[in-house]
Amino acid sequence: MLSFFAYGLAIVLNGFIIFIGARFLLAPEPAATGYGVPARPNAYLSVKGVRDLSYGLIGLALLAFAGASAAAWFMLVVALVPLGDTLIVLRNGGTKATAFGIHFATAVAVLLSAALLFAL
Repeated sequence: MLSFFAYGLAIVLNGFIIFIGARFLLAPEPAATGYGVPARPNAYLSVKGVRDLSYGLIGLALLAFAGASAAAWFMLVVALVPLGDTLIVLRNGGTKATAFGIHFATAVAVLLSAALLFAL
């Protein structure tokens, strides 16, 4: 049962970050507003889209081809991204609700996913 939850959460989180990356590539302005810091479309939003899309695909590839341990280490390290995003939103005029309710909560979910994968 733990295996189901560990893999399930990791797949959902990686799928979600793929969605976010695609959104930043296809609709950068609304995606930036959802991120918590409104911005006009520019190259940096596309960079964020590629970054997020790549992280999600790497996470799924590790789950599929390298196993739970490799995926757990990846999730542990990649949790730094939403933690950094929390600080970026706070330092650039975003709301605390967005910073903590979206970005920090995501970091906690990613760390939980890592812990579950390590437990396998």
